[in-house]
Amino acid sequence: MEKGKRSTSYGDLGIDIAGSFFKSIEGVGPLSPSTRNTKVTVVGVGNVGMAVAQTILTQELTNELVLIDVQAEKLRGEMLDLQHAAAFLPRTKIMADTDYAVSAGSDLCIITAGARQRDGESRLALVERNLHLFKSIVPQVVKYSPNAIFLVVSNPVDVLTYITWKLSGFPANRVIGSGTNLDTSRFQFMIADHLDVNAQDVQAYMIGEHGDSSVALWSSISVGGMPVLSFLDKNQIPYEKHHLEAIHHTVVNSAYEVIKLKGYTSWAIGYSAANLAKSLLRNQRRIHPVSVLAKGFHGIEEEVFLSLPAQLGRGGVLGVVNIHLTEEESQSLMKSARAILDVQQRLTI
Repeated sequence: MEKGKRSTSYGDLGIDIAGSFFKSIEGVGPLSPSTRNTKVTVVGVGNVGMAVAQTILTQELTNELVLIDVQAEKLRGEMLDLQHAAAFLPRTKIMADTDYAVSAGSDLCIITAGARQRDGESRLALVERNLHLFKSIVPQVVKYSPNAIFLVVSNPVDVLTYITWKLSGFPANRVIGSGTNLDTSRFQFMIADHLDVNAQDVQAYMIGEHGDSSVALWSSISVGGMPVLSFLDKNQIPYEKHHLEAIHHTVVNSAYEVIKLKGYTSWAIGYSAANLAKSLLRNQRRIHPVSVLAKGFHGIEEEVFLSLPAQLGRGGVLGVVNIHLTEEESQSLMKSARAILDVQQRLTI
């Protein structure tokens, strides 16, 4: 090395691109203080809540796991059932109570409590049935865990994430919704199935509302680093737009099909939530399409939560990717934002 030259890492390109690649959301607060032990609270021990709890346990993401619910007997039963599996699980302290005091000092609070989605019911139609419930949950979590990160899983997740943000008074980077993280997984699976490749080699995002008005970002899909649509155009390989729309339609209706067949969804959202928890708790700085405060992005001027590709770490949302959208995708995202805002404006929080 030449005298006077500083040593650089292999990843140092001599330019600061991170500041251009990501953009901070509004109202960012300081990092949550890290502790040696990790404590996670799951509110709601229904099918989704227990799938989340079980997946977090098996993936060894926390030292302490707290379950909270209003149904005392079911709550104790679920706690005992997990505790009895201690010989097969990593050493984790499992607690449960109807009193939020047991959750004190949590690093992450995952809210899964809520009215179950009915067959054929839109996620946005659920909001009025869940608003009052959140008014009893969020202030209690804030009281005992003022430095926690909220991860909202309950539906309609975008509106309920907005409600959580308003009720908590937390900075926006510490309130996150599971959003289209699962939709994106379904989307990647569908594309991989059509192309006969591994889903992990597919880069594709669903953004916007977790629900009927979600937006599939066809323009940025790549497989093994190769942009799919531009490859097809360059090689004059014809494709029909309605085939793309059919894939999107299948993704949007996946949850409805599962609900119709088994009455509820649980395992896929459990893995999705644990996937997000892992990025947050272990400061992995991975990019996930999650529900964040979207004001200031892609022409959105209102306070609305919807999914955008965001970098997650110990501080919550570390930044949002400045992803390029086509004019059609941008218009679809604005339409999705208006659909969520239409519900928000009818709420009294």
